[in-house]
Amino acid sequence: MIDFVGNFKVIPSLPKKLEPLRKITRNIYWTWNNDALALFRRLDKELWESTNHNPVLLLGQLSQERLEEVAKDDGFVSHMNRVSKQLEDYLTTASWYQANFDKSKKSYIAYFSAEFGLTECLQIYSGGLGVLAGDHLKSASDLGVPLVAVGLNYKEGYFQQYLNNDGWQLESYGLIDYHNQPMTLEKDKNGEPLKIHVDFPKRRVYAQIWKIEVGRVKLYVLDTNITENSIEDRKITYGLYRGTIETRIEQEIILGIGGIRALHALGIKPLVCHMNEGHSAFLALERIHHLITNYDLSYEDAKNIGFYSNIFTTHTPVPAGIDIFPNDLVEKYLGDFYRNKLKISSKEFYSLGTIIKDKDPTNFNMAHLAMNMAGFVNGVSKLHGEVSKKMWVGGFKNVPFDEIPIDHVTNGIHIRSHLSAEMEDLLYRYLGDGFINSTSNPEVWKSIYEIPDEELWRTHERRRERLVAFARKRLVKQIISWGRSQSDINAAGEVLDSTALTIGFARRFATYKRATLLFRDIDRLSDILLHHERPVQIIIAGKAHPHDDEGKRLIQEIVNYAKEKNLRKRVVFLENYDMNVARYMVEGCDIWLNNPRRPLEASGTSGMKIIANGGLNFSVLDGWWDEAYNRSVGWKIGSGEEYADIEYQDEVESRMLYQTLETDIIPLFYERVNENIPRQWIMKIKASMSQLGPVYNTDRMLEEYTNKFYLNALKKRKLLMKNNWEEAKSFSQWKSNLLTHWNEVHFVNVDNPKNEEIKIGSKFKVNAELNIGELTPNDIEVQIYFGKVDKADEPHANKFVTMKYLSKDDKSGNLIYEGVISCVTTGEFGYTLRVLPNHPLLINKFELGVIKWVNE
Repeated sequence: MIDFVGNFKVIPSLPKKLEPLRKITRNIYWTWNNDALALFRRLDKELWESTNHNPVLLLGQLSQERLEEVAKDDGFVSHMNRVSKQLEDYLTTASWYQANFDKSKKSYIAYFSAEFGLTECLQIYSGGLGVLAGDHLKSASDLGVPLVAVGLNYKEGYFQQYLNNDGWQLESYGLIDYHNQPMTLEKDKNGEPLKIHVDFPKRRVYAQIWKIEVGRVKLYVLDTNITENSIEDRKITYGLYRGTIETRIEQEIILGIGGIRALHALGIKPLVCHMNEGHSAFLALERIHHLITNYDLSYEDAKNIGFYSNIFTTHTPVPAGIDIFPNDLVEKYLGDFYRNKLKISSKEFYSLGTIIKDKDPTNFNMAHLAMNMAGFVNGVSKLHGEVSKKMWVGGFKNVPFDEIPIDHVTNGIHIRSHLSAEMEDLLYRYLGDGFINSTSNPEVWKSIYEIPDEELWRTHERRRERLVAFARKRLVKQIISWGRSQSDINAAGEVLDSTALTIGFARRFATYKRATLLFRDIDRLSDILLHHERPVQIIIAGKAHPHDDEGKRLIQEIVNYAKEKNLRKRVVFLENYDMNVARYMVEGCDIWLNNPRRPLEASGTSGMKIIANGGLNFSVLDGWWDEAYNRSVGWKIGSGEEYADIEYQDEVESRMLYQTLETDIIPLFYERVNENIPRQWIMKIKASMSQLGPVYNTDRMLEEYTNKFYLNALKKRKLLMKNNWEEAKSFSQWKSNLLTHWNEVHFVNVDNPKNEEIKIGSKFKVNAELNIGELTPNDIEVQIYFGKVDKADEPHANKFVTMKYLSKDDKSGNLIYEGVISCVTTGEFGYTLRVLPNHPLLINKFELGVIKWVNE
């Protein structure tokens, strides 16, 4: 590696009239402003495509003659000034958050993620998790949520996929020039790159900080590829989800510990931190360290403060999807940190890496670390919340299943980032400003029914035509790269039919997503695709992880089907799936197919992107579709069954898939009574858009995160900070006292009628006498837990009522409580009693890990 003695940067020499372009290109608000995208295409359409839609690189590669030419073009300058004003107005206009909560624009929420999918030229994402994180930032910007984000800047990004002549996936990696990306390097007061450091075994690793402006939100990404580091340490941030397990822990330390230090170096002191998956969970340790060092707090005080101001979102429905590190590797990297900075024992430290408290852990689970350090935990769909409870039920001993403190916030998508320009214009005409400014308002979306069928259909048809043209062009390039004959190249230019029912399937090629389920009965599928009056076509895209040979075999199988002479015009696989390919597909497909093995899809968001574009979903009832589906908005595969025999499952569900296509979807699409318009199909499109549009978007999602978690976490953090952290110290003392004396709590007597028949509408009264030792009545809450006997083990079937403290017996010191159950339904009920901790700061009654049932 050549060791340069100095650096200099070459930037475009913009004519003075074009100076606004610098600010426009550096804020990726342009990714959801179609007027800005049209401006870039106007500069040079071919160069815009070849730069992978990177406006910074576009400016750098334009000739000086072209820049001078457009500077003299009054039409272009007027267009540029309009876009510049749009950006300025967007940044300064009062937002939802400022109008409803706080007029201050100071960031207090820090959102951490290992990847961010913001636009195709910023290759710091691999798939759905990253695109979700990117959409989170965009809606935070739209709503004015005071959020700042932290990630890593990957020098090689995620891999580029290409297929060999046999259809086998291969990978290539290219170095990314950050200086030609829409990001800027943060500088210190001397004008030098601002750097932070983290101590690794026998060395110190440095990282510099790049800023990406996402509308109102700032995203800071860390980069270890600098001269202060060894060659090996420079590679820590080279690749996303690559390298050894040691590379992963190094990346996650840089992201979590380094990320907090980067914010502090920038003068940003977040009060609330949101971990998007467990990759960034080490941030909780650094937050504790910061409080200990700067405010002279104890470890327990600092841990409590962090707990009540940390949020953890899990996207994983199976344990295999979680990063788990061997304890010896964790000791190698963090042994000095926990001993000398946190000043805790190894036993206490390693207990943070597990939620199973009755045995010593042999490894360190990052999701468990996040759960132990965050008072707010959520899954990403209603079903995933339930799946997460099942997966982690072992960490909540004696807690009823439905009360396990794992919430859910269903994912969404940033609609304008995934909506075609033509459809946006149409929606704006009929839905007005509310479509942009009140995306989550159902009343706004009711105006969908005012759009004439003809206009909606023609708009969608134009996007299907563009998808077909895009697929043909892309397939021709693939065929040429395989070294195929001219006749094959010509045939590739004629695939697909711009008027045929088009099914899209695009996602990560993990085996549980069952990409080949549609091909299980190839003869039946061929009859469907090749029908001479009602043709159907399939466009497929997706990447398998470089180490996932099973996923690669699925791709190869599909590619081989697509090569068959009778299917080559009806089945197309597009290589190197990215946000650009996804954009064409969600904008142009009629049907979005999703057939994962339930319940392994935590949420899924690709199907949400088709809604506002006029497409319809056809999916297994998993993830978001499990809560979104009804007959008026799309189609389902199965009825939510889960199978032990996966071969049998595939057989059953593939038949359901074919049958629904043959008897429902295809006939409805081709039912053209007059004007060659499928009016019943359009009715379904309008129902989908009006019902699902206001719900499955990130504006609704951010509003939910704000109201459920962000504001509550901020309130608790500020309360703990009161009187120079005295409230935090007081809470730690209360908690310690309660846990010390908890074993003294026991029921002495329960006085109630047994086997008594109670008339509906009356009250069932229970009295209890208990001894709580050194605790006080304010420290506890006594509850009656009850439900129907025949549904006792069903989730969400049982309820509780809080008992009222009546008096204290002077002789025994026992406390007397009374509780009443209102009998509003008939049947046989059972009940029991329990005691739980009680304190105003507690997020839930189970977070301290103690509960006392009457029969213990």
